[in-house]
Amino acid sequence: MQENQTAIPAPVHPIVIRKLDVVPITLRTANDFVAEFHRHNGRTARNGGKFAIGVSDGTELLGVAIVGNPLSATYMDGFTAEVLRCCVRDHAPKGSCSKLYSRCWQIWRAMGGRKLITYTLKTESGASLKGAGWSVLGEAKPVKPGWNKNDHLNDARTWQPVMGQLKLRWGVSV
Repeated sequence: MQENQTAIPAPVHPIVIRKLDVVPITLRTANDFVAEFHRHNGRTARNGGKFAIGVSDGTELLGVAIVGNPLSATYMDGFTAEVLRCCVRDHAPKGSCSKLYSRCWQIWRAMGGRKLITYTLKTESGASLKGAGWSVLGEAKPVKPGWNKNDHLNDARTWQPVMGQLKLRWGVSV
């Protein structure tokens, strides 16, 4: 090297691009993941759902999505399903949620579905849904404390703090 040239230092933190693969998983595995890593929701009722998928970098499970029947009877037409949970670990690469939402729609369409919905808190950006091509369909009003319901989903569904927040309904359809 000549006197007036300086060496370019190697990056301190090299950029590592991890390939993400969508993988099939059981509803129980997905619910265990949700129970451990979701910010404000727990397991789905009775490990319920139509199917579950995960996203992995080949070494660990980084995120999951659970698709099931819509919770609202308004959407129970046999052709509409709901992404009941989408959850990724804090260190999951950007775009992991979008990848899960996109693949849920592809799978549901392959099963004959015509519409897929989900909900986010109004305080959440919805960037992963926008990135997957979904759009806002409307708002879901908060449920007041003291609400409970006995139905086929659970012996006694009781009010949880997340139910008291305004939500946005998102969807994608044919």
